Amino acid sequence: MYSREERMKAIELYIKYDKSIAAVIHELGYPSRGLLPRWYKAYLKEQETGILWDRYSRCSKYSLEQKIAAVEHYFEHGRNLSRTVILLGYPSKEALRLWCDELAPGSRKKRVGGVQCTQEQKKEAVIALCTRTGNAKEIAREYGVTREALYNWKNDLLGKEDSITMPEAEDKPLPDNKDALLSEIESLKRQIKGLKLEKAILEGTAEIIKKDPGVDPKNLTNKEKAILADALRNEYPLKEVLACLGMPRSSYFYHRKLASIPGKYEELRRRIIELFGENGGRYGYRRIHALLAREETRVSEKVVRRIMGESELVVFQKRRRKYSSYQGEKTPGADNLIERNFHADGPKVKWLTDITEFAIPAEKVYLSPIVDCFDGLLPSWSIGTSPDADLVNSMLDRATETLKEGEHPLVHSDRGGHYRWPGWISRMEKAGLQRSMSKKGCSPDNAACEGFFGRLKNEMFYNRSWTGVSIEEFMDILDEYLVWYNEKRIKLSLGAMSPLEYRRSLGLAA
Repeated sequence: MYSREERMKAIELYIKYDKSIAAVIHELGYPSRGLLPRWYKAYLKEQETGILWDRYSRCSKYSLEQKIAAVEHYFEHGRNLSRTVILLGYPSKEALRLWCDELAPGSRKKRVGGVQCTQEQKKEAVIALCTRTGNAKEIAREYGVTREALYNWKNDLLGKEDSITMPEAEDKPLPDNKDALLSEIESLKRQIKGLKLEKAILEGTAEIIKKDPGVDPKNLTNKEKAILADALRNEYPLKEVLACLGMPRSSYFYHRKLASIPGKYEELRRRIIELFGENGGRYGYRRIHALLAREETRVSEKVVRRIMGESELVVFQKRRRKYSSYQGEKTPGADNLIERNFHADGPKVKWLTDITEFAIPAEKVYLSPIVDCFDGLLPSWSIGTSPDADLVNSMLDRATETLKEGEHPLVHSDRGGHYRWPGWISRMEKAGLQRSMSKKGCSPDNAACEGFFGRLKNEMFYNRSWTGVSIEEFMDILDEYLVWYNEKRIKLSLGAMSPLEYRRSLGLAA
């Protein structure tokens, strides 16, 4: 039977531990799981009414003969509370438990976590604990309580300072015979091997898994444990490694098999690498995604970007000092008619032009193109080793040959000397073309043409070494790129089509 002090102590802990029955039983070793909530309910009623709770009130309706019959049945038929209550039809398990403790103290079956012990039993348990030669856990199991509850009894009865001094463990004497010594040596070897394995696992956690060295290996995911086990299985038996990691053998082989299965995006990865190579490493993830969409491969842009990052498919970018063709105000310049409005409603309405320089080990090469603001198509271009009048004049002549009657586009350029020479001006007037010029040193005024040069150099020039390449070879490579730019290079702003494909889709002559 529990005293009022014992019940109140359990209720106080029950409230302190946020109504955790397990926490109270773990610390005190009593009562049963069903009893504590009833105590708490009675305690609340007692607080509300001020009337002390009579724990025998629920059992008073039964006579002494009924109590004795129930207790005898309990002891004669396996000491099972539930079975006795079901067979007899009375009383409750709590009442039967109280009757047993009242009529036959200390005889009721003990149960770990839910046992009630008399003060005498607690003293016996504490004496056994303080004079023990074995394990405290075994004594706790004998009395049907937890190890923590046993030590709490000890502190309650003796106090922390006045506890009985437990016998000090004596040094284990070394065995006398040879076989015992060899057995001891083998045991030490196994311990050393186990410590080495633990050290290897901790080092592997830091080096292979890249985790904090202080992390508990048993808290790793099964995938990480499988990686560690694979790394250590050549040095240590797999069974020992898995035991040290706390990983089931079946889980290890499951993750190992999973790692051998080709990834979900392996086929997609191969295709992305092919598309990146086919286009000279010039396409970023958005254009690669557009090409995949044209092949009816539906995948997120984020997936394409991640795969390209993992495969190190990076578009090379570099910035160089721009070539300047400004040679002073030799002739009056034209007004800026385009005013940074690079939109055109149709082809051959607004043209942009400029010169850019390529410095390769063999020599410098210059490119002079015309860019159509409608779709970025290059109507013509000239490549040479000198930025002279022939370079720009020949480019303009080929561009005007593509014009039909009534087509007179606006031609915008910077204030370079090439666009102020008499030859350029006379050709413009003959073709009926209108001149437009940027402000001096203001590259944003011709930003669309500058953007073309940037893409060109990032995709064709900066991403490789030109050592050993002759001028003629370089010009051929540059010319091939410009043809590819017109005919095959897709632009997302054109619906993932090249300029030529876009014009054909609109029914316009290229």
